[in-house]
Amino acid sequence: MMVKENKKENQSENKRGNPGALLPIGVFLVIFIGMGCVTGDFYSMPAIVGFLIALLVAFAQNRKLPYAQKISVITKGIGEENIVTMCLIFLVAGGFSGAVKAAGGVESTVNLGLSILPSNIAVVGLFLIGCFISISMGTSMGTIAAMAPIGVGISDKTGIALPICIGAVVCGAMFGDNLSMISDTTIAAVRTQGCEMKDKFKENFFIVLPAAIITMVLFLVISGTGGKQDFGNLEYDILKVAPYLIVLIGALIGLNVFVVLISGIVLSLAVGVGTGTIPIGDIFKVVGEGVTGMYDITVISLIVACIVALVKAYGGIDYILYVIKRSIRGEKGGEFGIAFLAAAVDACTANNTVAIVMAGPIAKEISEEYNISPRRSASLLDIFASVGQGLIPYGAQLLSAASLSALTPFQIMPYLFYPILMGISAIIFIIFRKGTNR
Repeated sequence: MMVKENKKENQSENKRGNPGALLPIGVFLVIFIGMGCVTGDFYSMPAIVGFLIALLVAFAQNRKLPYAQKISVITKGIGEENIVTMCLIFLVAGGFSGAVKAAGGVESTVNLGLSILPSNIAVVGLFLIGCFISISMGTSMGTIAAMAPIGVGISDKTGIALPICIGAVVCGAMFGDNLSMISDTTIAAVRTQGCEMKDKFKENFFIVLPAAIITMVLFLVISGTGGKQDFGNLEYDILKVAPYLIVLIGALIGLNVFVVLISGIVLSLAVGVGTGTIPIGDIFKVVGEGVTGMYDITVISLIVACIVALVKAYGGIDYILYVIKRSIRGEKGGEFGIAFLAAAVDACTANNTVAIVMAGPIAKEISEEYNISPRRSASLLDIFASVGQGLIPYGAQLLSAASLSALTPFQIMPYLFYPILMGISAIIFIIFRKGTNR
Protein backbone atom coordinates (compact mmCIF):
# COMPACT_ATOMS: atom_id res chain seq x y z
CA MET A 1 0.00 0.00 0.00
CA MET A 2 2.80 2.39 0.92
CA VAL A 3 4.47 1.76 -2.43
CA LYS A 4 1.25 2.61 -4.31
CA GLU A 5 0.75 5.78 -2.26
CA ASN A 6 4.33 6.88 -2.95
CA LYS A 7 3.81 6.28 -6.66
CA LYS A 8 0.67 8.42 -6.61
CA GLU A 9 2.52 11.19 -4.77
CA ASN A 10 5.36 11.07 -7.31
CA GLN A 11 2.88 11.21 -10.20
CA SER A 12 1.15 14.19 -8.57
CA GLU A 13 4.50 15.97 -8.17
CA ASN A 14 5.40 15.23 -11.78
CA LYS A 15 2.08 16.67 -12.95
CA ARG A 16 2.74 19.81 -10.91
CA GLY A 17 5.99 20.28 -12.79
CA ASN A 18 8.91 22.44 -11.78
CA PRO A 19 8.76 26.27 -11.94
CA GLY A 20 12.56 26.42 -11.76
CA ALA A 21 12.72 24.75 -15.17
CA LEU A 22 11.54 28.04 -16.71
CA LEU A 23 14.71 29.82 -15.54
CA PRO A 24 16.54 29.67 -18.94
CA ILE A 25 13.69 31.53 -20.65
CA GLY A 26 13.69 34.15 -17.91
CA VAL A 27 17.47 34.52 -18.18
CA PHE A 28 17.26 35.10 -21.92
CA LEU A 29 14.54 37.74 -21.58
CA VAL A 30 16.38 39.59 -18.83
CA ILE A 31 19.69 39.60 -20.72
CA PHE A 32 18.28 40.37 -24.17
CA ILE A 33 15.77 43.02 -23.16
CA GLY A 34 17.93 44.36 -20.32
CA MET A 35 20.96 44.96 -22.51
CA GLY A 36 18.83 46.72 -25.09
CA CYS A 37 17.29 48.99 -22.46
CA VAL A 38 20.61 49.76 -20.78
CA THR A 39 22.53 50.49 -23.97
CA GLY A 40 19.61 51.86 -25.97
CA ASP A 41 20.64 49.54 -28.79
CA PHE A 42 19.03 46.13 -29.17
CA TYR A 43 21.81 45.15 -31.60
CA SER A 44 24.26 45.27 -28.67
CA MET A 45 23.15 41.79 -27.58
CA PRO A 46 22.83 39.44 -30.58
CA ALA A 47 19.89 37.09 -30.02
CA ILE A 48 22.08 34.04 -30.64
CA VAL A 49 24.38 35.02 -27.73
CA GLY A 50 21.40 35.43 -25.41
CA PHE A 51 20.05 32.03 -26.41
CA LEU A 52 23.44 30.35 -25.95
CA ILE A 53 23.64 31.76 -22.42
CA ALA A 54 20.12 30.48 -21.75
CA LEU A 55 21.12 27.05 -23.10
CA LEU A 56 24.14 27.02 -20.78
CA VAL A 57 21.83 27.77 -17.83
CA ALA A 58 19.53 24.94 -18.93
CA PHE A 59 22.47 22.52 -19.06
CA ALA A 60 23.60 23.61 -15.60
CA GLN A 61 20.20 22.79 -14.12
CA ASN A 62 19.00 19.38 -12.91
CA ARG A 63 22.27 17.70 -11.98
CA LYS A 64 20.38 14.45 -11.46
CA LEU A 65 20.11 14.12 -15.23
CA PRO A 66 23.49 13.02 -16.70
CA TYR A 67 25.11 15.13 -19.41
CA ALA A 68 24.72 12.34 -21.96
CA GLN A 69 20.97 12.19 -21.34
CA LYS A 70 20.69 15.96 -21.73
CA ILE A 71 22.37 15.67 -25.12
CA SER A 72 19.87 12.96 -26.02
CA VAL A 73 16.98 15.23 -24.95
CA ILE A 74 18.10 18.17 -27.08
CA THR A 75 18.85 15.90 -30.05
CA LYS A 76 15.26 14.69 -30.03
CA GLY A 77 14.10 18.31 -29.69
CA ILE A 78 16.11 19.42 -32.72
CA GLY A 79 14.88 16.44 -34.74
CA GLU A 80 11.20 17.23 -34.09
CA GLU A 81 9.29 17.43 -37.38
CA ASN A 82 8.09 21.03 -36.98
CA ILE A 83 11.60 22.28 -36.18
CA VAL A 84 13.17 20.56 -39.19
CA THR A 85 10.40 21.80 -41.49
CA MET A 86 10.74 25.36 -40.19
CA CYS A 87 14.52 25.40 -40.72
CA LEU A 88 14.16 24.07 -44.27
CA ILE A 89 11.58 26.77 -45.00
CA PHE A 90 14.06 29.38 -43.76
CA LEU A 91 16.75 28.13 -46.14
CA VAL A 92 14.50 27.76 -49.18
CA ALA A 93 12.94 31.15 -48.46
CA GLY A 94 16.42 32.66 -48.29
CA GLY A 95 17.24 31.14 -51.68
CA PHE A 96 14.09 32.66 -53.18
CA SER A 97 14.82 36.04 -51.62
CA GLY A 98 18.36 36.05 -53.02
CA ALA A 99 17.32 34.94 -56.51
CA VAL A 100 14.36 37.29 -56.92
CA LYS A 101 16.34 40.25 -55.59
CA ALA A 102 19.23 39.61 -57.99
CA ALA A 103 16.77 39.29 -60.89
CA GLY A 104 15.31 42.72 -60.14
CA GLY A 105 11.96 41.27 -59.08
CA VAL A 106 11.67 43.23 -55.85
CA GLU A 107 12.09 46.64 -57.49
CA SER A 108 9.76 45.81 -60.37
CA THR A 109 7.09 44.45 -58.02
CA VAL A 110 7.28 47.54 -55.79
CA ASN A 111 7.10 49.90 -58.79
CA LEU A 112 4.14 47.99 -60.24
CA GLY A 113 2.31 48.16 -56.91
CA LEU A 114 2.95 51.89 -56.48
CA SER A 115 1.89 52.64 -60.04
CA ILE A 116 -1.50 51.08 -59.22
CA LEU A 117 -1.98 52.02 -55.55
CA PRO A 118 -1.65 55.46 -53.92
CA SER A 119 1.14 55.52 -51.32
CA ASN A 120 -1.28 55.97 -48.45
CA ILE A 121 -2.86 52.55 -49.05
CA ALA A 122 0.31 50.71 -50.05
CA VAL A 123 0.77 49.46 -46.47
CA VAL A 124 -2.83 48.26 -46.34
CA GLY A 125 -2.11 46.46 -49.61
CA LEU A 126 0.88 44.73 -47.98
CA PHE A 127 -1.35 43.55 -45.16
CA LEU A 128 -4.11 42.29 -47.46
CA ILE A 129 -1.74 40.46 -49.82
CA GLY A 130 -0.06 38.90 -46.80
CA CYS A 131 -3.48 37.73 -45.58
CA PHE A 132 -4.28 36.07 -48.92
CA ILE A 133 -0.87 34.41 -49.24
CA SER A 134 -0.78 33.10 -45.68
CA ILE A 135 -4.33 31.77 -45.68
CA SER A 136 -3.64 29.99 -48.98
CA MET A 137 -0.13 28.77 -48.22
CA GLY A 138 -0.86 27.93 -44.58
CA THR A 139 2.46 29.23 -43.28
CA SER A 140 3.44 32.57 -41.82
CA MET A 141 7.14 31.92 -42.45
CA GLY A 142 6.72 31.44 -46.20
CA THR A 143 4.58 34.58 -46.36
CA ILE A 144 7.16 36.68 -44.52
CA ALA A 145 9.93 35.39 -46.77
CA ALA A 146 7.98 36.36 -49.90
CA MET A 147 6.63 39.71 -48.68
CA ALA A 148 9.39 41.21 -46.49
CA PRO A 149 11.60 42.30 -49.44
CA ILE A 150 8.56 43.99 -51.02
CA GLY A 151 7.88 45.75 -47.72
CA VAL A 152 11.45 47.04 -47.71
CA GLY A 153 11.07 48.27 -51.29
CA ILE A 154 7.78 50.07 -50.59
CA SER A 155 9.34 51.77 -47.57
CA ASP A 156 12.25 52.99 -49.72
CA LYS A 157 9.95 54.33 -52.43
CA THR A 158 7.25 55.91 -50.27
CA GLY A 159 9.27 57.16 -47.34
CA ILE A 160 6.93 55.31 -44.96
CA ALA A 161 8.86 54.00 -41.96
CA LEU A 162 10.26 50.51 -42.58
CA PRO A 163 8.97 49.07 -39.26
CA ILE A 164 5.42 50.01 -40.31
CA CYS A 165 5.75 48.18 -43.64
CA ILE A 166 7.31 45.10 -42.07
CA GLY A 167 4.71 45.19 -39.30
CA ALA A 168 2.01 45.02 -41.99
CA VAL A 169 3.75 41.99 -43.54
CA VAL A 170 3.93 40.14 -40.20
CA CYS A 171 0.29 40.99 -39.41
CA GLY A 172 -0.85 39.59 -42.75
CA ALA A 173 1.27 36.48 -42.22
CA MET A 174 -0.27 35.80 -38.81
CA PHE A 175 -3.80 36.14 -40.24
CA GLY A 176 -3.47 33.01 -42.36
CA ASP A 177 -1.28 31.16 -39.88
CA ASN A 178 -4.28 31.12 -37.56
CA LEU A 179 -7.10 30.76 -40.09
CA SER A 180 -5.80 28.69 -43.02
CA MET A 181 -7.30 25.24 -43.58
CA ILE A 182 -3.85 23.81 -44.36
CA SER A 183 -1.94 25.52 -41.54
CA ASP A 184 -0.13 23.21 -39.12
CA THR A 185 -1.72 25.08 -36.21
CA THR A 186 -5.23 24.55 -37.57
CA ILE A 187 -4.62 20.86 -38.16
CA ALA A 188 -3.09 20.42 -34.68
CA ALA A 189 -5.94 22.30 -32.97
CA VAL A 190 -8.66 20.36 -34.80
CA ARG A 191 -7.03 16.97 -34.20
CA THR A 192 -6.39 17.50 -30.49
CA GLN A 193 -9.93 18.82 -29.83
CA GLY A 194 -11.84 16.42 -32.08
CA CYS A 195 -13.87 18.82 -34.21
CA GLU A 196 -14.49 19.45 -37.90
CA MET A 197 -12.12 21.85 -39.65
CA LYS A 198 -14.98 23.84 -41.22
CA ASP A 199 -16.58 24.34 -37.79
CA LYS A 200 -13.33 25.61 -36.32
CA PHE A 201 -12.88 27.95 -39.31
CA LYS A 202 -16.35 29.46 -38.81
CA GLU A 203 -15.72 29.89 -35.09
CA ASN A 204 -12.38 31.60 -35.76
CA PHE A 205 -13.46 33.76 -38.68
CA PHE A 206 -16.02 35.86 -36.83
CA ILE A 207 -13.55 36.43 -33.99
CA VAL A 208 -10.64 37.58 -36.15
CA LEU A 209 -12.61 39.55 -38.76
CA PRO A 210 -13.07 42.64 -36.53
CA ALA A 211 -9.36 42.53 -35.69
CA ALA A 212 -8.44 42.43 -39.40
CA ILE A 213 -10.75 45.34 -40.27
CA ILE A 214 -9.46 47.54 -37.46
CA THR A 215 -5.88 46.64 -38.43
CA MET A 216 -6.54 47.88 -41.97
CA VAL A 217 -7.93 51.14 -40.62
CA LEU A 218 -4.94 51.66 -38.34
CA PHE A 219 -2.43 51.05 -41.13
CA LEU A 220 -4.41 53.39 -43.38
CA VAL A 221 -4.27 56.14 -40.73
CA ILE A 222 -0.58 55.87 -39.84
CA SER A 223 0.64 55.45 -43.42
CA GLY A 224 -1.55 58.33 -44.58
CA THR A 225 0.26 60.79 -42.33
CA GLY A 226 3.56 60.43 -44.14
CA GLY A 227 5.13 59.19 -47.34
CA LYS A 228 6.00 60.96 -50.54
CA GLN A 229 3.68 61.08 -53.51
CA ASP A 230 6.22 61.84 -56.27
CA PHE A 231 8.10 58.61 -56.93
CA GLY A 232 9.77 59.69 -60.13
CA ASN A 233 10.03 57.08 -62.88
CA LEU A 234 8.26 53.88 -61.80
CA GLU A 235 9.67 51.50 -64.40
CA TYR A 236 8.82 47.84 -64.07
CA ASP A 237 9.18 44.71 -66.12
CA ILE A 238 6.21 42.36 -65.80
CA LEU A 239 8.55 39.46 -66.56
CA LYS A 240 10.53 40.27 -63.42
CA VAL A 241 7.30 40.42 -61.42
CA ALA A 242 6.37 36.91 -62.62
CA PRO A 243 8.21 35.02 -59.81
CA TYR A 244 6.15 36.83 -57.19
CA LEU A 245 2.98 36.20 -59.17
CA ILE A 246 3.83 32.50 -59.35
CA VAL A 247 4.40 32.41 -55.58
CA LEU A 248 1.11 34.23 -54.98
CA ILE A 249 -0.91 32.05 -57.39
CA GLY A 250 0.73 28.87 -56.09
CA ALA A 251 -0.15 29.88 -52.55
CA LEU A 252 -3.72 30.76 -53.49
CA ILE A 253 -4.35 27.36 -55.07
CA GLY A 254 -2.86 25.62 -52.05
CA LEU A 255 0.42 24.21 -53.33
CA ASN A 256 3.00 23.01 -50.82
CA VAL A 257 5.18 25.86 -49.50
CA PHE A 258 8.37 24.15 -50.70
CA VAL A 259 6.97 23.64 -54.20
CA VAL A 260 5.91 27.30 -54.30
CA LEU A 261 9.26 28.71 -53.14
CA ILE A 262 11.42 26.38 -55.27
CA SER A 263 9.31 27.28 -58.31
CA GLY A 264 9.92 30.93 -57.45
CA ILE A 265 13.67 30.33 -57.30
CA VAL A 266 13.79 28.56 -60.67
CA LEU A 267 11.67 31.19 -62.39
CA SER A 268 13.67 34.05 -60.83
CA LEU A 269 16.92 32.57 -62.12
CA ALA A 270 15.43 32.00 -65.58
CA VAL A 271 14.17 35.60 -65.73
CA GLY A 272 17.46 36.95 -64.38
CA VAL A 273 19.52 35.09 -66.96
CA GLY A 274 17.07 35.88 -69.74
CA THR A 275 17.04 39.63 -69.03
CA GLY A 276 20.78 39.78 -68.39
CA THR A 277 20.52 40.86 -64.74
CA ILE A 278 22.08 37.61 -63.53
CA PRO A 279 25.17 36.25 -65.34
CA ILE A 280 24.71 32.55 -65.94
CA GLY A 281 27.84 31.84 -63.92
CA ASP A 282 26.30 33.54 -60.85
CA ILE A 283 23.03 31.62 -60.64
CA PHE A 284 24.22 29.44 -57.76
CA LYS A 285 26.02 32.34 -56.12
CA VAL A 286 22.89 34.52 -55.79
CA VAL A 287 20.88 31.61 -54.38
CA GLY A 288 23.73 30.77 -52.02
CA GLU A 289 23.92 34.36 -50.76
CA GLY A 290 20.21 34.28 -49.99
CA VAL A 291 20.52 30.96 -48.18
CA THR A 292 23.50 32.08 -46.10
CA GLY A 293 21.56 35.20 -45.14
CA MET A 294 19.18 32.90 -43.26
CA TYR A 295 21.86 31.02 -41.35
CA ASP A 296 21.45 33.12 -38.20
CA ILE A 297 17.72 32.54 -37.87
CA THR A 298 18.16 28.82 -38.66
CA VAL A 299 20.80 28.38 -35.95
CA ILE A 300 18.68 30.38 -33.49
CA SER A 301 15.73 28.09 -34.18
CA LEU A 302 17.87 25.04 -33.41
CA ILE A 303 19.19 26.56 -30.17
CA VAL A 304 15.65 27.49 -29.10
CA ALA A 305 14.57 23.89 -29.81
CA CYS A 306 17.37 22.69 -27.49
CA ILE A 307 16.27 25.04 -24.70
CA VAL A 308 12.60 24.09 -25.06
CA ALA A 309 13.43 20.37 -25.00
CA LEU A 310 15.31 20.75 -21.69
CA VAL A 311 12.64 23.04 -20.19
CA LYS A 312 10.03 20.43 -21.05
CA ALA A 313 12.14 17.55 -19.72
CA TYR A 314 12.68 19.39 -16.42
CA GLY A 315 8.94 19.93 -15.92
CA GLY A 316 8.60 23.60 -16.92
CA ILE A 317 5.71 23.03 -19.32
CA ASP A 318 3.97 20.71 -16.83
CA TYR A 319 4.14 23.45 -14.20
CA ILE A 320 2.39 25.95 -16.48
CA LEU A 321 -0.34 23.41 -17.28
CA TYR A 322 -0.81 22.60 -13.58
CA VAL A 323 -1.12 26.25 -12.50
CA ILE A 324 -3.64 27.08 -15.20
CA LYS A 325 -5.84 24.04 -14.64
CA ARG A 326 -5.89 24.63 -10.87
CA SER A 327 -7.13 28.22 -11.34
CA ILE A 328 -10.17 27.50 -13.54
CA ARG A 329 -13.73 28.24 -12.35
CA GLY A 330 -16.83 27.79 -14.57
CA GLU A 331 -17.29 27.70 -18.36
CA LYS A 332 -15.89 31.16 -19.07
CA GLY A 333 -13.06 30.43 -16.65
CA GLY A 334 -12.38 27.29 -18.66
CA GLU A 335 -12.25 29.31 -21.89
CA PHE A 336 -9.88 31.83 -20.32
CA GLY A 337 -7.84 28.91 -19.00
CA ILE A 338 -7.47 27.43 -22.50
CA ALA A 339 -6.55 30.87 -23.85
CA PHE A 340 -3.88 31.53 -21.24
CA LEU A 341 -2.63 27.96 -21.51
CA ALA A 342 -2.00 28.32 -25.25
CA ALA A 343 -0.29 31.72 -24.91
CA ALA A 344 1.86 30.64 -21.96
CA VAL A 345 3.08 27.41 -23.57
CA ASP A 346 3.81 29.29 -26.80
CA ALA A 347 5.87 31.86 -24.87
CA CYS A 348 7.95 28.98 -23.53
CA THR A 349 8.27 26.99 -26.76
CA ALA A 350 8.41 29.88 -29.30
CA ASN A 351 6.48 27.64 -31.71
CA ASN A 352 2.70 27.87 -31.93
CA THR A 353 2.24 24.44 -33.50
CA VAL A 354 4.30 22.78 -30.78
CA ALA A 355 2.40 24.80 -28.17
CA ILE A 356 -0.95 23.54 -29.48
CA VAL A 357 0.25 19.93 -29.57
CA MET A 358 1.51 20.22 -25.96
CA ALA A 359 -1.49 22.11 -24.60
CA GLY A 360 -4.10 20.23 -26.66
CA PRO A 361 -4.71 17.26 -24.31
CA ILE A 362 -5.12 19.55 -21.27
CA ALA A 363 -7.41 21.87 -23.25
CA LYS A 364 -9.49 18.83 -24.20
CA GLU A 365 -9.85 17.87 -20.53
CA ILE A 366 -10.86 21.43 -19.64
CA SER A 367 -13.42 21.62 -22.46
CA GLU A 368 -15.03 18.33 -21.44
CA GLU A 369 -15.12 19.24 -17.76
CA TYR A 370 -16.66 22.69 -18.30
CA ASN A 371 -18.92 21.83 -21.27
CA ILE A 372 -16.99 23.90 -23.84
CA SER A 373 -17.61 22.83 -27.43
CA PRO A 374 -14.67 21.23 -29.28
CA ARG A 375 -14.80 23.85 -32.04
CA ARG A 376 -14.54 26.65 -29.48
CA SER A 377 -11.65 25.06 -27.60
CA ALA A 378 -9.84 24.44 -30.93
CA SER A 379 -10.47 28.05 -31.94
CA LEU A 380 -9.16 29.45 -28.65
CA LEU A 381 -6.09 27.21 -28.75
CA ASP A 382 -5.16 28.36 -32.25
CA ILE A 383 -5.95 32.04 -31.71
CA PHE A 384 -4.00 32.53 -28.49
CA ALA A 385 -1.02 30.45 -29.62
CA SER A 386 -0.90 32.71 -32.68
CA VAL A 387 -1.30 35.84 -30.54
CA GLY A 388 1.72 34.79 -28.52
CA GLN A 389 3.74 33.74 -31.57
CA GLY A 390 3.01 37.01 -33.35
CA LEU A 391 4.27 39.12 -30.43
CA ILE A 392 7.22 37.37 -28.78
CA PRO A 393 10.51 38.99 -29.91
CA TYR A 394 12.31 35.63 -29.95
CA GLY A 395 9.72 33.87 -32.12
CA ALA A 396 10.67 32.68 -35.59
CA GLN A 397 8.27 35.09 -37.31
CA LEU A 398 9.67 38.30 -35.82
CA LEU A 399 13.27 37.11 -35.99
CA SER A 400 12.83 36.20 -39.66
CA ALA A 401 11.14 39.52 -40.50
CA ALA A 402 13.88 41.38 -38.67
CA SER A 403 16.69 39.50 -40.42
CA LEU A 404 15.15 40.14 -43.86
CA SER A 405 14.75 43.87 -43.21
CA ALA A 406 17.82 44.71 -41.07
CA LEU A 407 15.57 45.72 -38.16
CA THR A 408 15.30 44.44 -34.60
CA PRO A 409 12.14 42.65 -33.43
CA PHE A 410 11.54 45.49 -30.99
CA GLN A 411 11.38 48.03 -33.81
CA ILE A 412 8.62 46.01 -35.50
CA MET A 413 6.59 45.17 -32.38
CA PRO A 414 4.80 48.56 -31.97
CA TYR A 415 3.10 47.96 -35.34
CA LEU A 416 1.88 44.42 -34.72
CA PHE A 417 -1.72 45.56 -34.47
CA TYR A 418 -3.33 42.38 -35.72
CA PRO A 419 -2.06 39.88 -33.09
CA ILE A 420 -2.95 42.32 -30.30
CA LEU A 421 -6.42 43.05 -31.70
CA MET A 422 -7.00 39.34 -32.37
CA GLY A 423 -6.37 38.65 -28.68
CA ILE A 424 -8.62 41.52 -27.57
CA SER A 425 -11.40 40.40 -29.93
CA ALA A 426 -11.19 36.84 -28.63
CA ILE A 427 -11.36 38.02 -25.00
CA ILE A 428 -14.47 40.08 -25.79
CA PHE A 429 -16.05 37.03 -27.43
CA ILE A 430 -15.31 34.93 -24.34
CA ILE A 431 -16.90 37.51 -22.03
CA PHE A 432 -20.04 38.36 -24.02
CA ARG A 433 -20.74 35.41 -26.30
CA LYS A 434 -23.01 32.62 -25.07
CA GLY A 435 -21.84 29.05 -24.88
CA THR A 436 -22.06 26.81 -27.94
CA ASN A 437 -23.85 23.49 -28.19
CA ARG A 438 -21.57 20.51 -28.21
